[in-house]
Amino acid sequence: MSRIVNDARASNMDFIVYSSDFCSYCEAVKRLLESKGLSFHEINFSNEPGVRSAVVEETGHRTVPVVIDNRGEQPMYIGGFEETQRYLNRT
Repeated sequence: MSRIVNDARASNMDFIVYSSDFCSYCEAVKRLLESKGLSFHEINFSNEPGVRSAVVEETGHRTVPVVIDNRGEQPMYIGGFEETQRYLNRT
């Protein structure tokens, strides 16, 4: 089973946010989710460096944040801040 699926199943939050320290887009996406009343579980690559390679391998997304929608049957990869902003404006 993939790292993202495992993280999603272990969380009861609406979104999973993979982040790192000193990341302005990570802070912005967390503020965005909070402003929409959406919960999130943050996994910081700075605290768990081995996680980054697994997430990059699964998503192809090499920068942070990496945002996963965990509200459906299966976790869905959204992208970074800008993709999440567009996605939430559509839903």
